[in-house]
Amino acid sequence: QVDLVESGGGVVRPGGSLRLSCAASGRTFSASAMGWFREAPGQDREFVAAINWSGSNTYYEDSVKGRFTISRDNAKNMVYLQMNSLKPEDTAVYFCAADHQYSTSWTTWTAWGQGTQVTVSS
Repeated sequence: QVDLVESGGGVVRPGGSLRLSCAASGRTFSASAMGWFREAPGQDREFVAAINWSGSNTYYEDSVKGRFTISRDNAKNMVYLQMNSLKPEDTAVYFCAADHQYSTSWTTWTAWGQGTQVTVSS
């Protein structure tokens, strides 16, 4: 139903910024909730942020509130995660996800991108 491809990861110094992009294809994108999750080595996949189908509601994990911003452009079939004031603990592989319902649990999302590495080096 939805095919997702992430890009924009890289290596950045603490306090720096990155913008992740997720390109979506498929007939259901505009009706889907979109989310970003991350997975650090040896740790569980963790909810980061989500946005509803219209872009009118957003949700964030507590540790990224005020630093990260999720947005979407349905006309371009794109979802973004702007990451500012990055910290070493933000280092992880970041995944884009889609589903018809919002959840903070990764197990309920049905479409996933391949992931993009974000490294914050001190």
